[in-house]
Amino acid sequence: MKNIVVFCGSSAGSEPVYMEQARQLGAILAQRGIGLVYGGAKVGLMGAVADGALQAGGKVTGVLPHFLQQKELAHAGLTELILVDTMHERKTKMNELSDGVIALPGGFGTMEELFEMLTWGQLGLHRKPIGMLNVNGFYDPLHQLSQAMTDKGFLSASNRDMLLYSDQIEDLLTRMEQYQPAEKPKWITPAQS
Repeated sequence: MKNIVVFCGSSAGSEPVYMEQARQLGAILAQRGIGLVYGGAKVGLMGAVADGALQAGGKVTGVLPHFLQQKELAHAGLTELILVDTMHERKTKMNELSDGVIALPGGFGTMEELFEMLTWGQLGLHRKPIGMLNVNGFYDPLHQLSQAMTDKGFLSASNRDMLLYSDQIEDLLTRMEQYQPAEKPKWITPAQS
């Protein structure tokens, strides 16, 4: 994995550990020579993961829609800032630039980005590992929900297992490096999209 996209909150969250883990994730990616791709903002966990990578000498690429740059949210110290017109273009560009996905805690925006990448993976549009950094059990409810989806017949076990969980950064990265995607996508292949 040369570049990993990180989806995370534009808020800091209610506990200091969220910001600490975001900074640490950025630093560890940089130490491993993995470029960080993220949403380009300077605020919340987004700013913390970028700062962690930059302070450790890493390469950080931000992808930000023009309307958010106009709100003065853009991080000024990035290696590269790519400006796009829409939120959909943002996700498409982040997908193009990355070899894997990590979700830190976040709100609706983080979930929307994460679920689009999961859906694309399920449909065979990419074969990238998708990791959940489960800080303080943040993603336990999602883990339970995805199991319920499987139990109730809405999600195959192989698609459920696309979500890789760990509360330790190094362990999560190891799981992502060892990830083997499902052999058969749900319905379509990239050539059919």
